[in-house]
Amino acid sequence: MARGTRKTAVLKLGGVGALAALLFAGGLQLASAGENGRPATTAAAQTVNCPTVRDKLPAVPAAAAAQVERELANLDQEIARQNERLARQAVRPEGGPNFVDNAILGPLRNKRIAVLDRIEIAFNRIGAQRPDLDALAACSLNAPGVPSAVNGGATQGSDGRNGAGQNGNGQNGNGQGGNGNAGGQDGNAGGAARTVDCPRVDLPAVPAAAAAQVQAELATLDKQIAEADARLARLAVRPEGGPAFIDNAILGPLRSKRVAALDRIEIAFNRVGAQRPDLDALATCGLN
Repeated sequence: MARGTRKTAVLKLGGVGALAALLFAGGLQLASAGENGRPATTAAAQTVNCPTVRDKLPAVPAAAAAQVERELANLDQEIARQNERLARQAVRPEGGPNFVDNAILGPLRNKRIAVLDRIEIAFNRIGAQRPDLDALAACSLNAPGVPSAVNGGATQGSDGRNGAGQNGNGQNGNGQGGNGNAGGQDGNAGGAARTVDCPRVDLPAVPAAAAAQVQAELATLDKQIAEADARLARLAVRPEGGPAFIDNAILGPLRSKRVAALDRIEIAFNRVGAQRPDLDALATCGLN
């Protein structure tokens, strides 16, 4: 990436990156195939603690597998979205003592109820016994720095995503890079959606003055992976486009977004006088 281009990207996107999410904190390593490891910092944000679903499902009938995978991806995407909100809350607190319950955990529960219901219906629609997933809707909070458990793709591992999770074994760490994969456990792999495979991002020690910004950008990388995985899940249910559709509509745009986020991480180091890491090679993702 040309340094001149980076400066321009920062002027346009730096403000957004500063408020992006700190999904997880842990070591500063990103991996989606690792995802993004986060620097340990006292300013780490809390993350949502939701029950994993994949490992609670019975064997998934082949006819329902694509729909179930799509909904599991939706659950992971929603976790990433709410972790981003918690990260912004850690940077710029708002509301009273019940803000998180009323504005984040309550709405998250309602969204999970709807998704879990669609998973149950997917079983029932093809004549299989409908699983009872009602108890898996409510979420709480993890302690700061603890990654959210996610469902991940059917063939993914069960690590995290960034932050020692998605990008560092956190929410998606190491397995696919995007959803901590609490398991590619039970659900049928036949007809399962593919997931993006992004490079793990290993960072040097992060200066305290840059930690919040770096955490926010790692969270942004995790969210991008979750969004791409959700789109791939939808594509498995309703195929569209030609043979180059995934490259042009998913992997290409994902690379551009990662270029900007990785650039902002480099700038966060440089801004506080630390040596700027070279993360250019980590922008391109493939498919699992």
